[in-house]
Amino acid sequence: MTESRVHGYVRQHEAFVRNGGSSAPAWVKDLRAAALARFSGSGFPTTKQEDWRFTSVQPITDQVFALAHQAVLPSAKEVHAHELCEAHRHLLVFVNGEYAPSLSSVAGLPDGVVVSSLAQALRAGDSRIQQWLAKHAWMQNPFTALNTAFVHDGGFVYVPAGVELAEPVQLLYLSVPGAALAVSHPRTLLVVERMGRASVVESYAGLGDGPYWTNAVTEIVVADGGRADCYRVQREGSRAYHTAATHTHQGRDATVHVHAVVLGAALSRHDIGVVLNGQNGLAVLNGLYVLEQAQHADHHTTIDHAQPHCESHEYFNGVLDDRSRGVFNGRIIVRPGAQKTDSKQTNNNLVLSEEARADSQPQLEIYADDVKCTHGATLGPLDDKAMFYLTSRGIPKAEARSLLTYGFGAEIIDRMEIAPLQAQLDRLIRRRLLGAGAPA
Repeated sequence: MTESRVHGYVRQHEAFVRNGGSSAPAWVKDLRAAALARFSGSGFPTTKQEDWRFTSVQPITDQVFALAHQAVLPSAKEVHAHELCEAHRHLLVFVNGEYAPSLSSVAGLPDGVVVSSLAQALRAGDSRIQQWLAKHAWMQNPFTALNTAFVHDGGFVYVPAGVELAEPVQLLYLSVPGAALAVSHPRTLLVVERMGRASVVESYAGLGDGPYWTNAVTEIVVADGGRADCYRVQREGSRAYHTAATHTHQGRDATVHVHAVVLGAALSRHDIGVVLNGQNGLAVLNGLYVLEQAQHADHHTTIDHAQPHCESHEYFNGVLDDRSRGVFNGRIIVRPGAQKTDSKQTNNNLVLSEEARADSQPQLEIYADDVKCTHGATLGPLDDKAMFYLTSRGIPKAEARSLLTYGFGAEIIDRMEIAPLQAQLDRLIRRRLLGAGAPA
């Protein structure tokens, strides 16, 4: 059955190449063909594979999703409701994976900075894309290979050497489910040259409650001395499926922060790969998943210390209620010769229901001897002493429970540096954990 589903996407790819993909440069066509061969050879993952044993993608593989096309565009009001920053001078909106220029706004960019859709940049013949696209995303992951086979549109942000992009770029990926099951494959490419700096906010959301699938890939390349702050908020529809990969590659003295928040989708899987490929690099992964009902969210992270004198910090918190399940697999690799590595990894899970479940697997692979590496994981219910402290001071039990749960999530949100985004996420978390009556 799985093999026939794979063949379904092969046939879709043939139609895609004949139609919308026919105008791409030769190197893009070659890239797509190689990715399709990789996907066809591996097929979809199963729970028999170690990296997938806690997450079954059978709800996706049991059916074939047709390639999505841009639906009737949402209204400006609907778009505004899903924005995560108040200022939107640099806003790119994508509907079912395709750029919607009438809903987007890009103004006041510094000289040399590019903020555009990937399809636009390819049509314009931007030769720089060939240098970076699909160079760091690992196509051993079949979902990444499938995304690359259908690569067409998404966000492209380029910051030249020595330039700081003061305002964040917002990339809003909206899905509009229709009568037929559909999948979109958005691709994001962020490149920050030497001593440059940029912040990018990726937001994934659905308009309507129908089922659909988003299969996204993001690549982040930061040259020596540069800095990239990347915020990723997934709040897809309750019947949606979301598979994603984020891969970063940074040079000497470079800094990368990746913040990942999961609130939506019935099934979500996010693979994050970080390569510290220059001395004195710093990587921070900061994640939060808040799950209810039967939601399932899986984070697999790999931080590769390929050079000495690098530092990484990883914090992931999960709040699990009802029959939800959260999976975290964090792997830290210290390569031979990567001395003076300093790496810390923490995964904490708050389990609010007897039926909820958390699976945590922190891992260390160390091939150098002069390093400082720690990892740890916790899971359990709310602290009885903290509950007693609050209720003994007159706070009702339900309110005390909500306050403690909110504090667990706010620990992650407080590490974010874009004030409007932080405030908006704080409101979303409050409403989710404190209920509809939470203060705005």
